[in-house]
Amino acid sequence: MNIAGTIDRPLTHDPQKQAPMKPSTHEPAGSTPEDFTTTGANDSRKNRTREMQLIQEALARAHMHERQYEAERERRAVRLASARRMQRKAERASLRARRALAMAVMQ
Repeated sequence: MNIAGTIDRPLTHDPQKQAPMKPSTHEPAGSTPEDFTTTGANDSRKNRTREMQLIQEALARAHMHERQYEAERERRAVRLASARRMQRKAERASLRARRALAMAVMQ
């Protein structure tokens, strides 16, 4: 069964393969001139579709960049916390060693 496409769901998304629009017999005032060609409209439609697709890609790219930045910032925070813990542990060990040395010297 061969069903023609609708405006919302055309058979093809390629403007060159779509059926050309037929001018109406009754031209209202202010309508487009007769020498107007639809190639410009088709080209702008293609560009608009491409631009819309590129907007989505740019948004996805920015979203991924933000997620990567957050992950890197979290990794740096974890490394910094770990380094501070190790520093405190080393300071406590140093104090214990000083006390042990002082106790050995005192006896």
